[in-house]
Amino acid sequence: QVRLVESGGGLVQAGGSLRLSCVASGNIFSAAVMGWYRQAPGKQRELVATITSAGTTNFADSVKGRFTISRDNAKNTVYLDMNDLSPEDTAVYYCNLKRVIYTSWGQGTQVTVSS
Repeated sequence: QVRLVESGGGLVQAGGSLRLSCVASGNIFSAAVMGWYRQAPGKQRELVATITSAGTTNFADSVKGRFTISRDNAKNTVYLDMNDLSPEDTAVYYCNLKRVIYTSWGQGTQVTVSS
């Protein structure tokens, strides 16, 4: 079973930046699709960004041009660089791993953007 541990969340002012990290256990990271999702209070969890094993990325329209996703297979780590943050980005951010039919979620990290 793969364990995902996120870090890097916190409180930031509007216009600021944060970097989230997610470290995966096990040995399937390099072959997996990694993703970041978020869930704001009272809302459904939504996709933020994904990155395939080949490095192909996909972003939600709401974060395009502001967020970047990257991965370091040697460190079993996926990153989410978030720039020009707004209060609408406030949410719990979750790391996700998908490999064929297997999926795993992290425990989430809180990001709060003050206006």
